[in-house]
Amino acid sequence: MYYTINEFLSDWSSESEKSISLFSKLTDESLKQKVYDEGRTLGYIAWHVVLTIGEMLGQTGLEADCPSDGTPQPETAKEILDAYKKASDSILEVIPKNWKDENLHDQLNVYGQEWTKEYILTSLVRHEIHHRAQMTVLMRQAGLKIPGLYGPSKEEWGNYGMEAHK
Repeated sequence: MYYTINEFLSDWSSESEKSISLFSKLTDESLKQKVYDEGRTLGYIAWHVVLTIGEMLGQTGLEADCPSDGTPQPETAKEILDAYKKASDSILEVIPKNWKDENLHDQLNVYGQEWTKEYILTSLVRHEIHHRAQMTVLMRQAGLKIPGLYGPSKEEWGNYGMEAHK
């Protein structure tokens, strides 16, 4: 829950750095990784994270610097990373210009439901965290090294003189 716009901006900046760290490890080949044949690809999920920024803010009448919903997934990991950075940075500009602390409990119609602005901001962050978790599983299956997001990853334990837990 956010009580101020600055609380959200601080949290978004921190979470965005984690997403950038994760997205920067993607390779073009890894974008095709799936858990099962009918499942979503790693590239699909990463692109979904990017598109949802614009989609969710669009539900509120705000515009993020983001590809529009339905824009086909780029073929390269770099294009997805660049689009994510641009969309994420735009949140840091759009929200404080348009929303104020005292209006965080105002309700807006989002996806046919009444959501407070505070809940919208919380949902943006939680949505991204949810899909980052999915991405880490697919990235491991694709043979990529996972950066630590909330502490050292298995691969990073060695840097601390610790053996990774099995």
